[in-house]
Amino acid sequence: MTVDIGRDPVTNKRKQKELSGFKTKREAEKAAAALITEVEEGTFVQEKNVTFGDFVKTWLETYKKSGVKMSTIRVREHESGRLTKYFENMKMKDITHKMYQDAINDLKTNGRLSHNTISGVHSTGKMIFSKAVELKVIKADPTQFAKLPRKLTTVEELEQEEEVVKYLEKGELALLLKTAQEQGFQQDYPIFLILAYSGMRAGELCALRWSDLDMDEHTISITKTYYNPSNRAQEFYLLTPKTKRSKRKIDVEPIVIEALKQHRTWQKELMMKYRKTYYKGDFVFTRTDPLNVGYPIYIRTIENHMRRLLKLAGLNESLTPHSLRHTHTSLLAEASVGLQEIMERLGHKDDNTTRNVYLHVTKEKKKEASQKFGELMRSI
Repeated sequence: MTVDIGRDPVTNKRKQKELSGFKTKREAEKAAAALITEVEEGTFVQEKNVTFGDFVKTWLETYKKSGVKMSTIRVREHESGRLTKYFENMKMKDITHKMYQDAINDLKTNGRLSHNTISGVHSTGKMIFSKAVELKVIKADPTQFAKLPRKLTTVEELEQEEEVVKYLEKGELALLLKTAQEQGFQQDYPIFLILAYSGMRAGELCALRWSDLDMDEHTISITKTYYNPSNRAQEFYLLTPKTKRSKRKIDVEPIVIEALKQHRTWQKELMMKYRKTYYKGDFVFTRTDPLNVGYPIYIRTIENHMRRLLKLAGLNESLTPHSLRHTHTSLLAEASVGLQEIMERLGHKDDNTTRNVYLHVTKEKKKEASQKFGELMRSI
């Protein structure tokens, strides 16, 4: 059965759509009537034959020009690539809701991806198909109403779960810093001191320049973060902070300023030694190998050095530089600093982990206050 769907706006020739594959004449007539209604109401979409793989390539090129950060683009490329494995050569219009849901489920069962990873893939999928609907490549969005698979936790598993506190206690932090000062590599002590005393992210520390420091006012301005997807020292990028609130100025203790001054003295000697090749980027913490001297230090280097120090100190080796951010939170909470002030210092509006660490510490302090009050009353 053939249905007239209007005229081509360029050639003014009549356009027709062939309907086929129906078991009965009545089914064909119902489909034709529905199509005519769509044409008359202006809701008809002439779906195109573009494949998923080709559409994603076009979408990514447009997405790159939308002003998003390079790191975000890289994430979208990676996530769309996971969907491309399922749909690359399929026409966009042929991808059904069930096909999409099956792909999402397969990422969990066979891909063994985490819930957060699958959630990211799904977010990218929604962006792709939403754009396809907007451009009238497809009529319906197969991602609509798709559900993310979740692992069902039994009561027994929930009861057996142990809370893993990903931060150092005050005495443990002191031991880590002492180990860094006495057994660490050249830049270890000021690196881990500043991470612990400021709560900044490792990427923010790698991007830190001397011009960001005010030695007189004892402040550090955090305005950028380090990004190096290729892991080549000279191919790094300085990006805007993670969020708008990540741009901030924080006060630090005199001990941090003093350590930075001593570090600066050592760095000047390094600059003189390699004065012909030293990369003059004004970075506070840099690589020291002759070929890349002066370029920002790798985040991975900081992680490796921390693992070494934790082992030397006999501390939990699973902790990371980000754990020092949580350590900073716990110590501020112990010092009775409010959650809002801590959030502002860390540079984010809200964060469940930070909130949980804060509540954990303050809960213990409340218990301690109650115990002290009880002891006081018993002494009367």
